[in-house]
Amino acid sequence: MPLYEYRCEACSSQFEAAQSIHDRIEDTECPSCHARQATRLLSSFSSKVVGDHKPGFAEIKAAAMNNERMERFAKLPPLNAKRNVPPPNTSFDSNASTGTDSGSER
Repeated sequence: MPLYEYRCEACSSQFEAAQSIHDRIEDTECPSCHARQATRLLSSFSSKVVGDHKPGFAEIKAAAMNNERMERFAKLPPLNAKRNVPPPNTSFDSNASTGTDSGSER
């Protein structure tokens, strides 16, 4: 059950009450003067983390994994890079390998 802070409008005392979320503010009774004129106050809250779970652990782990992947991908060549293919050998004559002379066939 949540713990709420109240201020009594009749006697101006402040008090705390452990109530259900569904309880109405109008039904809250002041412990000093027993009036039902309480106003709920805004207050801070605290929480206790039990176990080894730390808030934000998943985000920190995801960022570390992303950095590790980016370091690995930095070593790869870019995706849009062209292969370094040597130009074709222009000194190679295709007719020389077949043994025919193009001038004698005319």
